[in-house]
Amino acid sequence: MAEPSRILPDTVETVAPAHILIAEARFYDAIGRALLAGAVAAVTAAGATYDVISLPGALEIPIAVAICVDAAYGNERAYDAVVVLGCVIRGETYHFEIVSNESSRGIMAVALTRRLPLGNGILTVENEEQAMERADPARGDKGGDAARAALALLRLQRKVEAK
Repeated sequence: MAEPSRILPDTVETVAPAHILIAEARFYDAIGRALLAGAVAAVTAAGATYDVISLPGALEIPIAVAICVDAAYGNERAYDAVVVLGCVIRGETYHFEIVSNESSRGIMAVALTRRLPLGNGILTVENEEQAMERADPARGDKGGDAARAALALLRLQRKVEAK
């Protein structure tokens, strides 16, 4: 399998000033901690500030992000980008597909309607071993990748809006 292309921390461009919302599902606590550590490291390396909201599971992420984005905008503390983190592990029922598909669909709808840079770090895996491999900042760093994706979109948004 090919290795993913990853922006190295020492080549990260600053996005300051920027304020990022990180929404994390903690259904699997250890996996959530690892994803969050990677995301926070990437956001901090880019010079941004952040707020973290913790939720029970991935299905709650889209509505929680919409609520927080709307409230922050109303309080004149808008978020410049959003990073979503979580894990859905395949089980014996169709529930895996529902949670995976609907959490992704919902967060994309929020991001598209609000033109909000998004990094999606909701893992969809077969087992906990796969999840930890992907979540661990020293190995897969999917939390960091999600944050870097949101930051790349934020840079693009700023670039095209400045023209």
